[in-house]
Amino acid sequence: MSANIRLVFGDAREWRYIVASLAALIDEANFIIDPNGLRLRALDASRIAMVDFNLPAAAFEEFECEQEVKIGVNFDDLNKIVKRGRADEKIVLEVVGGRLKITIVGKAERSFSLPIIDIAGEELSLPNVNFTVHAKMLSDTLKDAIRDAELVSDSVSFDAKEEYLVLIAKSDKGEVEVKFTRESGSLIEYELEEPARASYSISYLSDMLKKASNLSDIASLEYATNMPLALSFELAGGGKLTYYLAPRMEV
Repeated sequence: MSANIRLVFGDAREWRYIVASLAALIDEANFIIDPNGLRLRALDASRIAMVDFNLPAAAFEEFECEQEVKIGVNFDDLNKIVKRGRADEKIVLEVVGGRLKITIVGKAERSFSLPIIDIAGEELSLPNVNFTVHAKMLSDTLKDAIRDAELVSDSVSFDAKEEYLVLIAKSDKGEVEVKFTRESGSLIEYELEEPARASYSISYLSDMLKKASNLSDIASLEYATNMPLALSFELAGGGKLTYYLAPRMEV
């Protein structure tokens, strides 16, 4: 790979959260880097969930890339390396000799390299969904609600009413209900085109929120009746991380 790639990201801890948020769903995927920025779109192994990530060139302290390049990485390996970074350190990403070189720059300069792997796969399109529920809420509040639901069930339903959004989980173990409202401050924005209800896997939602909630105080949740859910986080510098999750059909 002859392309000259050098990206410098100013906050190693934030980069750690980004990589952990991607690694929560995917094992291997291609980073696509071009003069506009860095992006990634991939399905999890079960093809139940998709992650769509982009970070514009302006979000980096330095961004050197003259043409589009695909960099296939193992996210378990990458995650272990970037976990070593702290908020007062920088991350430098370079392609050197057909390998991805990751340098953590702080009081000391620590360099690691990973093989760039060849990942074949189709170009993925985003789910074509007409969302009827659009909610912006506090990330930590949503994460806590999913943790509450996890106590009794492996799936959770979102039930959108005219004035509020309800999360419901139930099983033989019991029932959990969490209500999000504008009045309480848990709903920052709420737009309802029509009432909607859909169920989703708690384990996937938990994985999505575990690290991504560190990237943004606000989570955007969109869905429609028995349709995929989109869970988005706006990132510093104009980036965005969105998860899509297929519904679980209620019987």
